[in-house]
Amino acid sequence: MHWERKGEVNTKATAELAIKRARELNIRHIVVASNSGSTVEHFLDKGLEVVCVTHHVGFMAPGEDEMPAQVRQRLLDKGVKVLTTTHLLAGVDRALRNKFGGVYPAEIIASALRMLGQGVKVCAEIAGMALDAGLVPYGEEIIAVAGTGTGADTAVVIVPEHSNNFLGTKIKEIICKPREI
Repeated sequence: MHWERKGEVNTKATAELAIKRARELNIRHIVVASNSGSTVEHFLDKGLEVVCVTHHVGFMAPGEDEMPAQVRQRLLDKGVKVLTTTHLLAGVDRALRNKFGGVYPAEIIASALRMLGQGVKVCAEIAGMALDAGLVPYGEEIIAVAGTGTGADTAVVIVPEHSNNFLGTKIKEIICKPREI
C-alpha cells in the first residue's frame, strides 16, 4: 500500500495493515515509534507483544523526556515495553557532526535508508534498538511501524540485527509507506 501523502493522517490505516499482516504471518512482536504514546494506542489489546520506542531523553531539549511519566506508566500497565535510549543511527556520530561538521558512517546509512522514506529508516533503526535491548527475539520476523514526523505512515516486516551487525538487517516486506518522500 502506498499512501498519497505522508504523515499522521495514515496512522489508523497503517496500524490496521500492520496488525493484519502480523496475523497473516503469525508475527507476535510489533515495534512502534511513538513519543506521545498515541500511535501505540492503535496496537493495544490486539494480542501482540508491543514495544514502544521513543526519542532519547534530551532529543528536543537537554534533560527533557518527551513522553509524559503518566503516559509511560499507562503503557507499561497495559503490557507495552517502552524503550527510551540512544538512537542507533545518530548518537555519537551526530555529536561529531554537530561539533566538527562532516558526515559519519551511521549518518550515511541513515541517509541511504531515507531514500525509501523517513519511516523505513526509522523502522530499521527502532527494530535494531529493540533487539539490542532484548525486547524482541533474535532471528525472528517482527513488524516495525514508524512515520514521517508524527503518527505512523510506514510499516515493514523485518528481521533486525544487533547494532554490531546492523548491515545484516533484512527488510522482508514494506507493508505500507507514503509515495511522497
